[in-house]
Amino acid sequence: MIFISKYLVPKGYTGITIFPFVFLKTKQLRGNQVLINHEKIHLKQQLELLIIPFYVFYVLEFLIRLLKYKSWQLAYKNISFEREAYGNQNNLEYLQNRKIWSFLKYICVNEV
Repeated sequence: MIFISKYLVPKGYTGITIFPFVFLKTKQLRGNQVLINHEKIHLKQQLELLIIPFYVFYVLEFLIRLLKYKSWQLAYKNISFEREAYGNQNNLEYLQNRKIWSFLKYICVNEV
């Protein structure tokens, strides 16, 4: 389900996924297939990790990368979940061919 909420989406971001919902900053973003695909990739990741462990792992990985890079943006961009989503958001058929736990291959390689 997609909802529009400029208050739930953090400043500087266009969307956020909190299972089972996708929140977008503006109505116009509903038509952005690439953004929707990016958020659907996150929904799949959250399901694979049974939701709560996803958020724990996401926050821990972010904090580790924040210590490493000392940059909020670099830490965010290098979270394995984000690298998978950004790296495949333009492939609108990615989720149909995606293998389970695919985010794992983004943990140590291809850092931004």
